[in-house]
Amino acid sequence: MLSILYVILSGIALPVGGVQMQYLWRNQLGDVYSLGLGSAACLGAAVAVMTGWFSLAAGSFLCTLLCTVICFFVTLRLSTRNLIVFGILFGTFIGSLCTIVVTNAPSGELLKEYYIWGAANFSLAGARTGDVVFSLCLFAAGLAAAIADRGSLNAHLSGSTELSSLHKAFTMLMIMCLVTSSVSICGPIGFISLGVPNLSRILCRSTDIRKHYLLSSAMGVGLLAVTYLVVKYVNFGIYLPVSATMAIIALPLTAIVFIRK
Repeated sequence: MLSILYVILSGIALPVGGVQMQYLWRNQLGDVYSLGLGSAACLGAAVAVMTGWFSLAAGSFLCTLLCTVICFFVTLRLSTRNLIVFGILFGTFIGSLCTIVVTNAPSGELLKEYYIWGAANFSLAGARTGDVVFSLCLFAAGLAAAIADRGSLNAHLSGSTELSSLHKAFTMLMIMCLVTSSVSICGPIGFISLGVPNLSRILCRSTDIRKHYLLSSAMGVGLLAVTYLVVKYVNFGIYLPVSATMAIIALPLTAIVFIRK
């Protein structure tokens, strides 16, 4: 049941976070992983697995939280365009640290445990009860903030209002809480936070963020559910990571995003 719960949670959290980023940056390339969130989660998980100091999910959350705090203060000083550049560079830096930690794994078993988490197979490996409860609280807070901020983001996208730096920083903090609720437990899941919001733009033909929340969430849950069923029951006797399998299934959707304006 927990696996199904996190399929639904991830299918909502990641697309909604992606939609918010695109409205906040006024850029369809906005993605929740652009500020180093995915790299930070992987680094925290790697350190947790290799050292055993805390659970895999807890390590992922702590490192992602540190990334959130850094981005919070950087947001107060940088323009949106420079923030995107910073996020790419910051993510590359964290990813390099993660590579160093992983390549120095004490044993093959620990390396396998880390990669199982990174494959996002919804097995909740290494997650404790406290991790699950905390991630659900993060999800509730992030989703509530997304709904409450819908009017401001609509006005910001249209250009009728320019959000203050503090408002942008707080919104990004809430986005990261929303996304971390999924990443810290299930591992990073690609495409869904970038491809699904862009597909929603094509299908919806409206700038009302409430419609994008609903459509993106429905498509996100549906795509993850199909992927989960394929991985669990149509795996041809081999291990299929959720992230990789979803990328293959989503290829036709990606083609639509690139072909249609």
